[in-house]
This record gives sequence, C-alpha cells and structure tokens, in this order.
Amino acid sequence: MKRIQAATAALGACALALTASPASAVAPSAQPHLAQSQPTGLMAPWTRETVRPGSKDISPYHIQHVRELQYRLKWVGLYPLQPTGTYYGVTVKAVKAFQARRHLPVTGAANGATWRLLLQRTVRHPLSIPAVCKTAGWHACYDRTMHQVTLWADGSIYNTWLVRGGASTMQTRLGTHEVYYRDSDHVSGEFGSPMPYSQFFDGGEALHGSRLMMDPFVDHSHGCINMYVEDARQVWNLTRDKTLWVTVYGSWS
Repeated sequence: MKRIQAATAALGACALALTASPASAVAPSAQPHLAQSQPTGLMAPWTRETVRPGSKDISPYHIQHVRELQYRLKWVGLYPLQPTGTYYGVTVKAVKAFQARRHLPVTGAANGATWRLLLQRTVRHPLSIPAVCKTAGWHACYDRTMHQVTLWADGSIYNTWLVRGGASTMQTRLGTHEVYYRDSDHVSGEFGSPMPYSQFFDGGEALHGSRLMMDPFVDHSHGCINMYVEDARQVWNLTRDKTLWVTVYGSWS
C-alpha cells in the first residue's frame, strides 16, 4: 500500500489514480520451450497482425502497423521513403523484395511469417541491451535512444515494439523496477487522458497504450512508455499474471 500511496505524488500524465481497481487476468506460459503447448496468434513470439495492401494508419484509434512496417523495411534497406502510414505501391514492392530475400512466398502482404523474420532482423542495437534483461523471468526493456521495447522471457527475446518515452523535461527514469500495479482501463488522474493496459513500474510511470501516438518518433509522453494500444494489449496479455521487470536504459531521444 505504501508503494501505491507514493505513486500518487508522482508528477506528469502518468500519475496513478487510486480509485481504479487492479485488473485480474490469466495468460498462457511464456517461451515455447517452457510451455506445455506453443502459444498461437498474437501470444506467440515475434507476432503482429497481418497487414495488406490498402491498409492505413488512420488515427491513434485505428493503427494497422503500416508505419511500423515501413520503418522496419527502411532499416533493412528496402523502403526508401519517409514512413507515411499508407500501404501502397512502394510499400508493396518493399514487402515483396523482403519476402523474396528471405525465401518466403512473394505476396506483397505482411503476414505472420513476414513479420516474424522482419522483427527479428530489426531489433536495434541488440548489443546495448542490458544483461539484466536476459536473466530469469519476464523483462520489458526500453531503449530511450532507439524508441524500442524488447520483451524477454527467461533469457530469450520474445518480441519487440516501437514506442516513445518522456519529453526532455520529463524523461522516463533510468533503472530496473518491478511492475507493482496494473489497470487495463486506467485514466490519468492529472490530465484525464486514457492510459489503456497500464503496467506501473516506477512511481507514476507506466508502460501503456496511447490514444495520442501516431508515429513513435514524433513527440513524447509525460514520462510513461507509450505504445500503440494494440501493442500494449499484446504485452498485457503476455505478462498480466506474471512478475514483470521493466528496465529503462539509453540516452534520451
């Protein structure tokens, strides 16, 4: 209770509202080699929804991961433009080129197999990920420089997402902390903004979905780690009934 009371004094949009009730849930086992059966769908490692030509990231309420797809294709040298969030000619060509390069069926649609290989090849600065992230248990590790969260289970990397953190005057604090409070439908006590799938780890700082973020490399939060809502839900479903450690590292960007 002392930890929750301390969180109410935290500054920024991520301040904890004690009127919210902790969420309860059940999630499957972690790594496939530890589980009785392999997780499927978005519970499986290295997964995203299938994205097809014609898809668009319309608003923070309608994200289809097109902009993320374009960033990752850019990082493997196949998408020459600034990401736009619309999935048309140049993006289709880049997806087909990646599929041909990785000996996948050349469809132009980013399906599960395409995402799995693309995500694995676009974990940024993997050698800078702290050793604590690779220890026993579940770890979400946020690189402030790369705008990246990686999720680890018992020493094996499970997935990665694009995120944004606090502004220069409200930087997400460095360090390793255990998630101590969860609320799937949290609302900021200071600004009244929705913070879906919140997992609080350091005072008022939480890992949560953002209803404001379109591009993870544009603007910042008030100290929390912002994710697309779909991604925050994915992390929530994987970790909500587990002890989760959050490590923040890297220079501010």
